[in-house]
Amino acid sequence: MASMLGRTYESQRCSVARTLELVGERWTLLIVRDAFLGVRRFGDFADRLGVARNVLQDRLERLVEAGVLTKVPYQERPLRHEYRLTDMGRDLWPAIVALLQFGDKHLTSEAGPPMLLLHRGCGGELDDRRVCTKCGAALELRDVETVAGPGGARMPAAA
Repeated sequence: MASMLGRTYESQRCSVARTLELVGERWTLLIVRDAFLGVRRFGDFADRLGVARNVLQDRLERLVEAGVLTKVPYQERPLRHEYRLTDMGRDLWPAIVALLQFGDKHLTSEAGPPMLLLHRGCGGELDDRRVCTKCGAALELRDVETVAGPGGARMPAAA
């Protein structure tokens, strides 16, 4: 009988373990990734991710409860909400970039990376320290745009 890994790491007194309790489930990080790409509405998350709607709802609720996302109404009749990154959620950007760059370096197809992160100011790419390879500027989330790479990522519609 195989044992399942629990959702919490109570025996671990470690910030990595605590962070994994929040974002360590695979759909959760993909939701956060898509939120950085401008996806905000439930249906758009569902369409892009192909995740079961009940799983998506659960993960979105957990991210809202934890303070990573906030739920903001965008329509009154019927009442509909969109999900936006909070300051806490935006603090996950370096981790998402690190995972993306790891995948590009070690796991990408021969076609190349599926998406590129470019400096809005000059078009240079981010290096592994989030510095522009063209002009040398230290880049933050607001300085970067995401474009389809040669590996052909499906980019979300403009928010």
